[in-house]
Parts: sequence; C-alpha cells; structure tokens
Amino acid sequence: MIKVVDATTAEQLDAVRQLCWAYRDFLLTFDAENARIIRTFYPHDVYADLMENLTRDSAPPHGSVKLALKDGEPIGCGMSRTLEPGVAEIKRVYVTDAARGTGAGRAIMTALIDQCRADGFKVIRMDTGKPLKAATQLYLSLGFELRGPYYDVPAIAEGLLLFFELRL
Repeated sequence: MIKVVDATTAEQLDAVRQLCWAYRDFLLTFDAENARIIRTFYPHDVYADLMENLTRDSAPPHGSVKLALKDGEPIGCGMSRTLEPGVAEIKRVYVTDAARGTGAGRAIMTALIDQCRADGFKVIRMDTGKPLKAATQLYLSLGFELRGPYYDVPAIAEGLLLFFELRL
C-alpha cells in the first residue's frame, strides 16, 4: 500500500533529497536539448543548494514537502510552494522506476492538491517537460488544464515545456 506523508523529519527530508537527485538524473536521460536545459537551470551547485534548503520555500505555511512510501520504503516525492497570494506551484513530482504504474504519482499529486486546498490556495500552477508524457496525462486526468507560461521562459527552453493550471 502506498502512503503519502508530510516530510518533516531529517530522515524523511534526506529521502526526499535522494529522490530529487534521482529525478534530476532521470531528466538528464532525455534528448540532448532537454538535458541542456536541466544543466543550464539546475547545474550541480545550484541544485545542491536547492536540496540543502529544501524547506526554504516548501514548508508550511507557504508550501509542503510530501514523501510517498510503499511498505515503509521511499518511492516518490513532490512539493508545493507559494507563487503569490492564493497561487501555489507544484514542483519535483517524481516516482522511482519501480514505482511507476503503481498509482504513486497520483497519490502524491492528490496529497499535494488536497494540501493546497486546505492551505487556502485558489489556483495551482505547474510545468513539466514535453517528453514526460505519462506525467502530462496524469496532470490532465486530475483536472489541470494546459495554459501559457506563467513565468518568463528563457530562449533555451522555449517550446520544450508544458504549463498547467488547476482552479480549486
């Protein structure tokens, strides 16, 4: 059974960090153009800082960090943060290879959406790379709608990202 918890302990946050590094590595396996985007926006030192300060933007009451467990083992993660008053952003939703197709991604997303709703957000926004087709299908099945960019997209990434919004 898959259980999604708030990652609050040092051990849970370390598990999320490991999953986020696995996510970055996973994104680097796509074509050279997408790998270049990851290396440009999340070079090792920048990503290391994000991981070290994981709860800086994604901690209550401004966000949340979720950890998915199966039989007590970490299999996925996701986080939310405040973009602006009333608007949250979901980031770094990832499940391990072994957990794909188990419903873990849906469980994480559902927990994040429920948390955003409970925290009083009215809108959730997120983005993903175009190669992540299963993720795109999941987001659409949860009621997210495609929209235009909600931030300035650097030229290197134009046409390679999809943007979503869910009104709560």
